[in-house]
Amino acid sequence: MKTLKILLFILALGCSLSQRVNAQSKDWKQDKKIALVFGLTQPLVVSGFNVEVNYIHNRLIFDYSHGISLDLSGSLLPDYLQSQGLVVHMPFSTGFGIGYRFTEWLNLRVEPKWHRFEFYYEGDVQTIENRIGVDANNYSVGPGLYGFFQPFKKKENALKGITVAPSVRFWPTVASSFDNNAYRYENTRTGQTEELKSLASGIGFSPLIVNVSIGYTFDLKRNK
Repeated sequence: MKTLKILLFILALGCSLSQRVNAQSKDWKQDKKIALVFGLTQPLVVSGFNVEVNYIHNRLIFDYSHGISLDLSGSLLPDYLQSQGLVVHMPFSTGFGIGYRFTEWLNLRVEPKWHRFEFYYEGDVQTIENRIGVDANNYSVGPGLYGFFQPFKKKENALKGITVAPSVRFWPTVASSFDNNAYRYENTRTGQTEELKSLASGIGFSPLIVNVSIGYTFDLKRNK
């Protein structure tokens, strides 16, 4: 609930500023652009990779994003997974979104996503033979509030397309391949029956995701 209040506050702030921005520049409503951006959190925090393609058409924005090979261990895991001696590997996190541009630099999207989680004992080679249990496929749907900035937009050279896109997203899990969102197994490290739980894809496996992406935007032909 607190996260949703933050999202609503940021949205309200953006809308209140949009009138001033619109008075200065109205041509953004006729934009046709393609942007290719790469997330910074994935390589810096979880040793992975994320690419996102945006298509901007007037006030609408469409995206497809794909995260690859995300590894979480140690303090990035909740206590119950650390005590079980496990690490979590996400071979992919993928999905699309559709949104509305309130201003040139602020848009809100709805995003259905598919996330896969694999569990291994810490230190084991991550192969099918060493995998614990079955793959956990989680599905989420939620809002994402995005910034979209081209700091050198007024330049008439290659710098013009450089893009910075911060985001705050809330992706709660709506379905999981785990029965009752949990899976029980015999842990060879603890010698006990342990439980794996359905995980969200955000900070501390919560639904909250904060990221900054950088990339490049290509202008297409504008509407007349």
